[in-house]
Parts: sequence; C-alpha cells; structure tokens
Amino acid sequence: MRRSLGLNGFCHFLLSAESDRLQVKAPVVALVEAKNENLRPSLPQCIAEMLAAQRFNAQQGNDIETIYGAVTIGTIWQFLKLEKNRVSVDLREYYLPDIELILGVLALPFGQDSARHATT
Repeated sequence: MRRSLGLNGFCHFLLSAESDRLQVKAPVVALVEAKNENLRPSLPQCIAEMLAAQRFNAQQGNDIETIYGAVTIGTIWQFLKLEKNRVSVDLREYYLPDIELILGVLALPFGQDSARHATT
C-alpha cells in the first residue's frame, strides 16, 4: 500500500544534472518563484517540492543525502536544505549583486561530491 504525502501542485522550476531537456535525472533542485516580492509565504511550497525531489531521486536509485531548494523573486534569493526529514532555512536573503554567491549555491548540488553520491 502506498502512503500519500499529500503533495500536489505544479513545479515552478527544476534544476537537473541531465543536460537533455526531455529527461530529468537526479540530483534535482527545486526553485520556487515567490509572489508579491515576499519570499516567506513561498517557503512551504519549496519544502513540498524538495520532498517531491527527494522522492524522485530515491525512485531513480539516488538516495542523495541533501536536497536543496530556493525561493526567489529574481532579485532576492533564499535557500533551503532538506536532510532526511529535517529542513533548514538560511535566514539570510541574497541579493542580485551577490550573483557569484547565488550561482555558487545553485551549483553546489551538482559539484563533485554530489556526482559521487548520485552514482553510488
């Protein structure tokens, strides 16, 4: 019997390790576009998408320890991390002038360490 997590809705953006646009491959990162220039109300949606990404990765045989997520209005970013069943929210908001830092955080799941976890 499958247990429902009560997750439903639409994914705003998804980053994947696969360069082929027609196929999603673990690891994946969930990105949520916040509405009304307020990040906080979009955090629960991002957490739900991270849980879905965690399930997707596991179904693909990639039990990746850490799932990353981000909420953004484009000029302001906030990052989240899911480890097993615990969510951490980086309370700092990152602004567009910090673009190198933002891109670095977005690339983190696709670094060497993540690739090793995804293939083992």
